[in-house]
Amino acid sequence: MVRLDGGTFLMGNSAGDGYAADGEGPVREVLLDPFRIDTTTVTNADFATFTESSGWVTLAERFGTSFVFAGLLPGHLRAATPNVPGTPWWREVPGADWRRPEGAGSDIADRMDHPVVHVSWRDARAYARWAGKRLPTEAEWEYAARGGLVQARYPWGDAREPGGVHRMNVWQGEFPDRDTGADGYVGTAPADAYEPNGYGLHNTCGNVWEWCADWFHPTWHVTGTRNNPTGPDRAERKVMRGGSYLCHESYCFRYRVDARSSNTPDSSAGNIGFRCVTSAAQELRLPFPVPYQATPASSMTA
Repeated sequence: MVRLDGGTFLMGNSAGDGYAADGEGPVREVLLDPFRIDTTTVTNADFATFTESSGWVTLAERFGTSFVFAGLLPGHLRAATPNVPGTPWWREVPGADWRRPEGAGSDIADRMDHPVVHVSWRDARAYARWAGKRLPTEAEWEYAARGGLVQARYPWGDAREPGGVHRMNVWQGEFPDRDTGADGYVGTAPADAYEPNGYGLHNTCGNVWEWCADWFHPTWHVTGTRNNPTGPDRAERKVMRGGSYLCHESYCFRYRVDARSSNTPDSSAGNIGFRCVTSAAQELRLPFPVPYQATPASSMTA
């Protein structure tokens, strides 16, 4: 983890190149207390330690299914699983979970340093509590993701590939039919791939979406507090930030530090992970939570 001083920063999108319906604007001045944040997303190795220590069973494992990008599936499994209505590149795959990211026959043996995926918001919260941490607020996440830059589009500036150098893992080619892997990866990349931002954080854009603590609302921040904001008291979906390896400018230009998305807290997919934070004064270790009761995954975002 790294300690960040907090203070005042400009949050939100002022470029007009985002998605108004997501509530990316207006740009507003937000005040944060100091905090510490993981330099990478939680990896498969980290999550394995957690499950072995706690006995936690993820929601995808309990439900027996999770969502996988069709292009990552072997041909026979792709043919055997129906498309998700409205997003035909997604398949609900029996047996897909964090240990078997593409379902039966897949494993994470060569991906222990990659972000854990197929974890719901409730699973992420359980891990954070076990680790004596918490999920970041949306404001903390954006402050950290920016790496000290003011209103830049990406953690390193405004050019996606400065000097022709790839700085993140996003879709290369024509979505959803062909990912060239020009950035070095098809699917997830190691959690510490690419150069870190100015605060030492890796992959705050691309690779996997990251769960935040806040409930999602497109306009709450217009009238809500801007002093350590934590979002609305209740809504239907939780905030996700950062985009993923499936994001492409042609349909989902959300691999920006000011972009937002959301999903239901019991949903999981092969492109959603998380990182954790603590207050600057180390929080006391919290007791391991009672297993959650949840309903099946209900919605997907690329």
